[in-house]
Amino acid sequence: MICCRRHFTFVVMKYTVYVCLLLVLSACSSKPKTPDVSKVQVSSQTIRFENDFFAVDTLHIDASLQAVYQKYPGFTQDFLFNILGVSPDSARDIKLFLRSYRDMYADSRKLFGDFAPIAAEIRKGMQFVKYYFPEYKLPVRLITFIGPVNSYGNIITADALAIGLQLYMGRDYPLYQTAMSQELYPPFIARKFEPAYIPVNCMKNIIDDMFPNKVTGPLVEQMVEAGKRQYLLNRLLPETADTLKTGYTAKQLSGCYDNEKNIWSFFVQSDLLFSIDPNMTRDYMNDAPNTQALGPDSPGNIGQFVGTQIVGKWMQKNKEVPLTALMQTPAKRIFDEAKYKP
Repeated sequence: MICCRRHFTFVVMKYTVYVCLLLVLSACSSKPKTPDVSKVQVSSQTIRFENDFFAVDTLHIDASLQAVYQKYPGFTQDFLFNILGVSPDSARDIKLFLRSYRDMYADSRKLFGDFAPIAAEIRKGMQFVKYYFPEYKLPVRLITFIGPVNSYGNIITADALAIGLQLYMGRDYPLYQTAMSQELYPPFIARKFEPAYIPVNCMKNIIDDMFPNKVTGPLVEQMVEAGKRQYLLNRLLPETADTLKTGYTAKQLSGCYDNEKNIWSFFVQSDLLFSIDPNMTRDYMNDAPNTQALGPDSPGNIGQFVGTQIVGKWMQKNKEVPLTALMQTPAKRIFDEAKYKP
């Protein structure tokens, strides 16, 4: 199938004060009420693992590593095996890593010397998790670490949220500008290597842990599944900027709202909604500089936006449905019942 090619046209719309007021009032009335979670008790001790690891004495590495093991028995093993990809007796590899990343560690001390504000945002998100999903066993620790640039930025362990600071040093960090790093992380990805994305990615990890992602079915169902996760993320981080939660730039997000009707028409008229061809669906569900068929100013992963709008429409009709039930409702049912038509 050959799909017609359409492009976003970003137009600045001029509204009267009266119309603007109506839009604001409408948005306020349709937005879910944010509960007060200030008294919800969660435990989230912050552990700066990188400080102890980079303090390892490379002249006495075995004894020094043993001290780290004793202090963090579980995570040290996870770090060495699953993040560094070395065995505990690989002294040469460990020394090489420490030498190669010592400058980044020093820079991270400046950037993340005070981790408390970020930890507070994560803790607030965890309070919402506890409020909406009281049966879920939350991690009780936040562990920061520095691993190789090609390793994990966020991990959930048995009892902790682990955060790889090497992927949050700021989009312009020199290491991200190297040819090797840009091959791994092109600019449209590296622009999200900012500290502000840490709470968002932590909450995404928790969502994935509660509701493992099942990316199957036709495109529209994949969109709705992504929309369910985005809708939940919005509820867990109600005060966080939408650009951070969607991963879109402000211009891209504004363009999506301005062109919502055109975007939906594109999918309908191109007969894409029920496509199961992975070569076709990935163009709309994967992160990318843009959605090629919709022009250079559109965001990649635009299916997430469409799915979120469908889910929002369904939830407006089902205001009493708890979030647990939403996440367990089949995507097809949500699509059928939403009757989405922007």
